[in-house]
Amino acid sequence: MTSTVPTHLHENSSALDVRLAARSGQLTGHTSGLARHHVQANLAILPKALADDFLRYCQRNPKPCPLLAVGEPGQYRLTELGHDLDIRTDLPRYRVWQSGVVVDEPTDLAAVWRDDLVVFALGCSFSFEHGLLAAGIRLRHVEQGRNVAMFRTNIPTRRAGPFQGPMVVTMRPLKAADAIRAVQITSRVPEVHGAPVHIGDPSLIGISDLSRPDYGDAVEVMPDELPVFWACGVTPQAAIAASKPAFCVTHAPGCMLVTDRLNDQLGLG
Repeated sequence: MTSTVPTHLHENSSALDVRLAARSGQLTGHTSGLARHHVQANLAILPKALADDFLRYCQRNPKPCPLLAVGEPGQYRLTELGHDLDIRTDLPRYRVWQSGVVVDEPTDLAAVWRDDLVVFALGCSFSFEHGLLAAGIRLRHVEQGRNVAMFRTNIPTRRAGPFQGPMVVTMRPLKAADAIRAVQITSRVPEVHGAPVHIGDPSLIGISDLSRPDYGDAVEVMPDELPVFWACGVTPQAAIAASKPAFCVTHAPGCMLVTDRLNDQLGLG
């Protein structure tokens, strides 16, 4: 399955430019490094019958599941996140789940949208990357044009109804001084996962091999660097795999909804 990022998109693109590229099918790859001034969001879309349980799951696990917006049943235009925004078309790629298994990764939801579906938009670490880059902290996956590395951990999340499972984390290799600064910057923005959940030895959180991420792309950790781990909005996908709802939809890892909200509104200017 080919993923592409059009050459006309870059860090200074508008949120609408990114959404329109996804809507037209030009953008099917990850959104890391695009529209750096704008808040990006993870998605989980569930039937109304499961929405209350999932809402409680997010409330009980705010680090990996920070809520930005929740729609009404059947609502696919979240105007608080963007005026020209259609949840059904404006992500580069989605995941369709049946009984806890990914059965399709379409570029739009025309074939599966239902009037009982409730959209949950969750904060994304791609937003706090803007603050790190503005502080002069280098991010290897951004420099290399790769998706961030994501790993399932042995850190449990708090159960709500059928939803439970391990926390998923993103990893960025940083020098010690940059890691300290990154903690200071990200601790101010709980809307996009806040401070790291772990720094250093990955085996302590159940990760055996940093060269083999569960999602995203591997990046090298240099001898003078520490792996720094933040809670990740892919965590609901681990919960969906564990709880096995008959039907739901998520974003494909790294393929985010780029919103009209600005990062500097979160204190990341």
